[in-house]
Amino acid sequence: MKKKAEILVVDDEDIVRDSLRDWLDGVGYQVFIAASAEEALEIFKKRKINIMLADLVMPGMNGIELMKEAKKINPTLVSVIITAHATIQTAITAIREGAFDYIEKPFCPEKVELLIEKLVEHHSLIEENISLRRQIEEKFRFEGIIAKSSKMLKIFELIKTVAPTNATVLITGETGTGKEIIARAVHHQSKRRNKPFIATSCAALAESLLESELFGHEKGSFTGAVGRKKGKFEAADKGTLFLDEIGEINTNTQIHLLRALEEKKITRIGSNEEIPVDVRVITATNKDLRNMVLEGKFREDLYYRLKVVTINIPPLKDRKEDILPLADYFLKKYAEENNKDASTFSPGVIEFMLNYSWPGNVRELENMIEHGVILTKDDIVTMAELPQDIIHPTVHKEKTIEAVTKNHVLNVLEETKGNISQAAQILGIRRMTLYNKLKKYNLTVNNMDS
Repeated sequence: MKKKAEILVVDDEDIVRDSLRDWLDGVGYQVFIAASAEEALEIFKKRKINIMLADLVMPGMNGIELMKEAKKINPTLVSVIITAHATIQTAITAIREGAFDYIEKPFCPEKVELLIEKLVEHHSLIEENISLRRQIEEKFRFEGIIAKSSKMLKIFELIKTVAPTNATVLITGETGTGKEIIARAVHHQSKRRNKPFIATSCAALAESLLESELFGHEKGSFTGAVGRKKGKFEAADKGTLFLDEIGEINTNTQIHLLRALEEKKITRIGSNEEIPVDVRVITATNKDLRNMVLEGKFREDLYYRLKVVTINIPPLKDRKEDILPLADYFLKKYAEENNKDASTFSPGVIEFMLNYSWPGNVRELENMIEHGVILTKDDIVTMAELPQDIIHPTVHKEKTIEAVTKNHVLNVLEETKGNISQAAQILGIRRMTLYNKLKKYNLTVNNMDS
């Protein structure tokens, strides 16, 4: 019964090739032979060779050069270099270049058999690790999204369910959570995957230009319209249109968007011609659209038209299981891009990442690791290479308008010793307005006049 490993013996000496083939075949291995590196490479193209024994010195390509070329065809190949002139330098060179070991001529068959057994075991471990890594990637990676938390795995399942339909999808979540990546995942899992995916930010353009961007315009329809322009809806025909920051569109654009969704037709600015479009619309926002509806800032009918299915992405701080898989992915990505040796994090960095609140979510994590990889001069990213404004944030006084207003009200009330009438007069507001501010800021004044 043949053993699983396929072995290739490469040597320009007939007696070496034949003796190794006969001996290894006799103990149960499937053995192939080649008299040159060129002949060996042809065998590699036809067979999945697990183990190679190659002579160091051969006419043309030598054993180490052959090993490098063979690994391009089969990266899991395990190689041993055969040499008649073994030296310490030979061994160092062979192993440094990727050989598992080397053997000297003449060699003892029993020692070769023991070595082959080690090679088979080593190759088996390589295959097992590759299989395990593939399983991990399949489990934790979905359409370019890295995650292992139960919250994100549920989102993956929701994407698989909704993607094959034509339902509109509303993606919600904090800034930096990866809403566009989720939108692309929905598109790539859908029947429209081979058609365009067009993304645009509704906050990136002035209100006057957004409708032109979405629906297009005719030449001369407004100042600056020097020619006909197709909008994003037409560009995304038969595909997917992703509208980020949908909460930023004005009422007029909301009306036209609702019409496009319901009638599947658009009209360019400056034209009366209706253009049919077949577009799957996915929107995203970090705002509370429901509250905007209640405040009269967002059309209720459009809100329900957009949220046929809602995907809410939790902030990174609420899914800490995803931090290290994401960190490892970004580490590998930026090490390759910047030709760096960085391959791991110090224990301090790992502890920091797991305990930090990540207000900027995945985007902040990615930026931090890119910074660390660029600065490190070793194979490890330590706390010293991380952005210091994250590690040691400077304590600043609050500078928001709300905070400044609150502090000003407090200062005036302190000066008037809690006299509401005087404080309102100094602030230039009505007493009722001041009362409302006190309630809003959850402030109490002991000496309020009535």
